[in-house]
Amino acid sequence: MLFGGNPAAAIYLGNMDSPPLDFPPALVDASAPALLFVRSARARRYRLTVRRDGVAVATIPLRGSEREAQRFVDQHRTWLERVRHRQARRPSAPEAWPLGTSVLWRGQMCEIRAAATGRRPQVCLAADVFRVPAHEGDLRAVLQTQFLRRARIELPARAWELAAETGAALKEVTVRNQRSRWGSCSARGHVSLNWRLIQTPDHVRDYIIYHELMHLREMNHSGRFWARVAEVCPGWRDAEHWLKRNSSVLGL
Repeated sequence: MLFGGNPAAAIYLGNMDSPPLDFPPALVDASAPALLFVRSARARRYRLTVRRDGVAVATIPLRGSEREAQRFVDQHRTWLERVRHRQARRPSAPEAWPLGTSVLWRGQMCEIRAAATGRRPQVCLAADVFRVPAHEGDLRAVLQTQFLRRARIELPARAWELAAETGAALKEVTVRNQRSRWGSCSARGHVSLNWRLIQTPDHVRDYIIYHELMHLREMNHSGRFWARVAEVCPGWRDAEHWLKRNSSVLGL
């Protein structure tokens, strides 16, 4: 994601599925069908993102203009083409998950296998077992629902643990089905986490949580903020690289 200035206190995914829900209908640049202009009352600066389908989304702040947004896009054409090229080369997530499909689970590609025990149908992902209606057909929806349930238990627990470790003023943790960011926080101490973090390695999950906790001290991405992140999470760059390489495998 490319910002026209300091970014807000949130970690955005490399590929937006769609603009945030508060966006009004987009204006389409007829000369460049792969570019959409959208206006957001909450945006503080111009912003450029690329959706999974390769469409670029230029966000216009409330007092901004489409002309300035176009200028911002033109200044970053090289970046835009590089992102689209990288997207085209990335492995994509399978649309359906029948038995035998390999999916990302806790940082590893694991094959969905039928569990040998239990009266009701169950499947295994590594050492974890999940109940399913049947072994036949697409298991993606039922498994992702169970991933979400586990995430809502495990991610807040880990966030509170790391908040105690760092002394961060955490007040509330929620887990959501976010499609444009890994995490976010508010000045009131509320941290929101993407449930897909349960599919990532532990060090990546912890990096995102540390990142948001440090925003409770620095609500920006200044040098001071990154110094705080590095202090509590020295391997944050490796975690960032993992996210860039694997976001498409998570279907983002």
